[in-house]
Formats: sequence, C-alpha cells, structure tokens
Amino acid sequence: MSMAGEQAEAVALRALAFIAGDEDRFSRFLLATGTTPEDVRRRAAEPDFLSGVIDYLLSDDALLIAFAEDASLDPSTVAAVRYLLPGAVVESSRRRGSGRELG
Repeated sequence: MSMAGEQAEAVALRALAFIAGDEDRFSRFLLATGTTPEDVRRRAAEPDFLSGVIDYLLSDDALLIAFAEDASLDPSTVAAVRYLLPGAVVESSRRRGSGRELG
C-alpha cells in the first residue's frame, strides 16, 4: 500500500475512534450501518470497512465537521481520503474533442 493509502487508513481509523468514543455517535453508527460492536472490533483494520466508516462520516455534515475539528483537519481532506480507500467512485472526465474517457 502506498504512503497515501496508509495515511488514508490512519485518518479512517481516527474517524472510527472518534465515532466509537461517544456512546450516542457509536449507537447511531451501528444502527445506520447494521454492524455490531463485535463486527467493528473484528473488521476495524480492513480497508473496505474503513471505506464505509468514511462514507458514513461524509453522509452527515455535522458529524463530518465535528470530526474534522477534533482531528484538526479540513473537511475537504476527509473527503479526499475517501478516494484513497477501496470502492471509491471516481467520476470520469473526457478529453476535449477526443471522446475518450480518462481515469
């Protein structure tokens, strides 16, 4: 894994710790994702699971801002992390006049 990928996973793990560190936040996370505390413990280091953590965070602006402030990160940095983890959907763009898709 690249350094960027490792850094993205570190941010996602920090996000998971932030969510799990508050009973109400963690309960909402479990309910919304259908996971159990045991699932979280077992899968916390899996890149696919961490992608889901960031997706969950990005789905709630207030939670995203609270995490970003807690982690001293810009919310856009958290959004950028998502593209470094598995399963990110990247919009394709087209070269002018060529009709070929990039990315």
